[in-house]
Amino acid sequence: MKLSDFKFDVPKKLISLYPTDNRDESRLMVVNRKTGQIEHRVFKDIIEYFGEGDVFVINDTKVFPARLYGNKEKTGAKIEVFLLRELNQDLRLWDVLVDPARKIRVGNKLYFGDSDLVAEVIDNTTSRGRTIRFLFDGTDEEFYKTIDTLGETPLLKEYIERKVEAEDRERYQTIFASHVGAVAAPTAGMHFTPHLLKRLELKGVEVCPITLHIGLGTFRKVDVEDLTKHKMDSENYDIPSKTVDLVNEALDNKKRVVAVGTTSLKTIESSVTANSHLKQSSGWTDKFIIPPYEFKIANTLITNFHLPESTLLMTASAFGGYDLIMKAYQEAIKEKYRFFSYGDAMLIL
Repeated sequence: MKLSDFKFDVPKKLISLYPTDNRDESRLMVVNRKTGQIEHRVFKDIIEYFGEGDVFVINDTKVFPARLYGNKEKTGAKIEVFLLRELNQDLRLWDVLVDPARKIRVGNKLYFGDSDLVAEVIDNTTSRGRTIRFLFDGTDEEFYKTIDTLGETPLLKEYIERKVEAEDRERYQTIFASHVGAVAAPTAGMHFTPHLLKRLELKGVEVCPITLHIGLGTFRKVDVEDLTKHKMDSENYDIPSKTVDLVNEALDNKKRVVAVGTTSLKTIESSVTANSHLKQSSGWTDKFIIPPYEFKIANTLITNFHLPESTLLMTASAFGGYDLIMKAYQEAIKEKYRFFSYGDAMLIL
């Protein structure tokens, strides 16, 4: 497929700046692939579609406050440093994006607030990318605590056009968040509440985790018309053995295997056995799912409403079928569903 196949207009007012007050009261569009039927519900109604033996696969990654503000030595110029991933814990080497990039050269030192945290730029990686080494006299625990204190919740400012607020630190996480490492939230999971999980449990539904540490590459704009030529950034993942057992049991019993979010979907489709079952694994995946694609593990998907020409939309379209998902998106715009990270949800059966 082509990039232009995913081009359409979403009114700016539909890109949600804030989440709903109650996580499970977002709107839910239910799309049935067999009948083509589209229903309009509320997220907590999701329990009506599942029962004994069904399995939800959630992403338990935890977003860390990845955006830091510092000052360049000598000039004092204000610099934004976006932490992408840790390259070497012992040396405190990090892969980062800097802004404005033109002011940051190899050898520059950056100072952060009134803390003892200093960073030295040691390499240029891309036009905005740098490798930096943090200079910090303290334990690893003290270092990460300093990052957590100084850092800002990494909302994507080009889409959520407002200042980050204190409440974002809690709301831009799922209730499953337990393994620190993501710079963006697995947003489909943000609609779940402990009460909703309890109701699912009472119906015999199992909820099991994978971990995929989401990077900014997931949101990088596709700049090639031929989608087969787009290269995704690699992201670190882990699929534990207990999840494998629960998913494979559900597959054997012809139950629903629900990928909660395209990140969970991508992860489990990255680790498939020869007989189309899930296997335990960990490592890095750069899997890019576009139509047409034959899914081996997941048979149900929960996902948010994504922006045009995004890789997330392409993956959702591969799952739901291009024509049906494009129809559903036009319906969503007509019915004023809320888009992007803090927006509403879609259930694809």
